[in-house]
Amino acid sequence: MSDPVASHIPDHSSIGNSIIITMLLFIVAMLVGWIGTAHNPTVGNELLMMFQKEIAGQITIGNPADMCVKLFANNLEACILLFLGGASFGILTIFILSLNGIVIGAVTEIISHGHSAIFIAAAILPHGIFEIPAFIIAAALGFLMAQSLIIEWYGAADTAAEAGHFARLFLLYVLPLITVAALVEAFITPAVIQLVA
Repeated sequence: MSDPVASHIPDHSSIGNSIIITMLLFIVAMLVGWIGTAHNPTVGNELLMMFQKEIAGQITIGNPADMCVKLFANNLEACILLFLGGASFGILTIFILSLNGIVIGAVTEIISHGHSAIFIAAAILPHGIFEIPAFIIAAALGFLMAQSLIIEWYGAADTAAEAGHFARLFLLYVLPLITVAALVEAFITPAVIQLVA
């Protein structure tokens, strides 16, 4: 007889599905931020000021090494909240993921009026190709944890055991991604921006 708990540990397909759903939610949130700011620039400017105060203001440091540490700590905190937000049945994960997507969309819309598409790509892509996947994977793992909690209500899952499995995936995939993202954003992205500025 098969172990009912083991049979509910997510396989690669369910993890892949969770990543796809998370990615779609993030894209929708970015579009909401972009379109909302295009129709109401005041809201976008308020989001930009919030971003500068809460995020950029804390990590804009002259020394790239110090900046790298701050970026890593900031992204690690965000990813941990996205992951552990699954314990709230995914509500906190949805909120944090959506808020980040809306802010990114709004800020990109505002910046697009004074800068070229090449400049925006230079400012986002070098580290974004590592940072955004880290956020999406962390949130996807959070959603899987929320799913596990719901299944546990029916006695067919052991959320504690599955949380350990998800934590290992977090360490295996998310941690290296945010490490590389912080290094690239601190040491490479500024140089790339200077090339296109």
